[in-house]
Amino acid sequence: MPLLIMTSCGMRYVGSMAVDPAGDFSQGAPTSDAEDPDAAEPMRLKKSARQSRILAELEEGPSLRVADLAALLSVSTETIRRDLDELTAIGRLSRTYGGAVRRLSSEPNVTERHHLFVPERERIARAASRLVKSGQVLMIGSGATTVHTARRIAADHRDLVVFTHSFGVATVMAGNPTITIQMAPGTYLGAEGATVGVHTQSFLADFSADVAILGASGLTTEGANDALIEAAAIYAAMIARAAATIVVADHSKFERIFPARFGAWKDIGHLVTDRPADGTLKAALLRAGTEVVVAP
Repeated sequence: MPLLIMTSCGMRYVGSMAVDPAGDFSQGAPTSDAEDPDAAEPMRLKKSARQSRILAELEEGPSLRVADLAALLSVSTETIRRDLDELTAIGRLSRTYGGAVRRLSSEPNVTERHHLFVPERERIARAASRLVKSGQVLMIGSGATTVHTARRIAADHRDLVVFTHSFGVATVMAGNPTITIQMAPGTYLGAEGATVGVHTQSFLADFSADVAILGASGLTTEGANDALIEAAAIYAAMIARAAATIVVADHSKFERIFPARFGAWKDIGHLVTDRPADGTLKAALLRAGTEVVVAP
């Protein structure tokens, strides 16, 4: 038990802590956890490790529940809710009622994307061009990688008929006089340099193609998705009208989630990319029978 001693000078001792009658601690008294910055350090590291585990769990599945995380990490649901709120505030995930989901990504406009991953896209373009035959009918979607691919196809092939809604695609293919370009009408989407909308979809519905060649903002286990809902609707229409579909996308698109999925892997015959997929994405591609072509 604590030792209590009253001295002649009015000081009293409780254990090893000296306190004067006014309640002030003596010079040798230990500080509280709140006053000692080192005492708070283990708690901070613990929270950091816990939040890292939450993000790791979110990589394994598209959503998480507060109750499941609390049980997994042996903490209260209130602690998990605070963690999820903090991770949402710094942009690492999105809160939902009762849990969280992966944060939906954003993407720069097509002009900015043309300057990204240029060597990778040129390799992808060469590999994709080998899957095309002269004399075919193609539908080509908008995007930076599809423009690279279209330029390569125009250099390698002749006597093609190309349906596109992308001004960039039409421009780079126009230098080959043996290629007939059919430009889809519609509402011009400046950020993508392409037409979109019901008139574009109606136009494409009247034609059929041997191959659709499409880019993507993200690739997940569910398929290919895009940041622009309007553009994704056009890509889906092209898949519906083509006998075969090729998606061209570099490794930065792996496991990225955007609002609009336009094609399941079962509907996509080839993925042409610059690195092999791994993990759950690789497994999904194998299950669907999608052939992955890694550009050399």
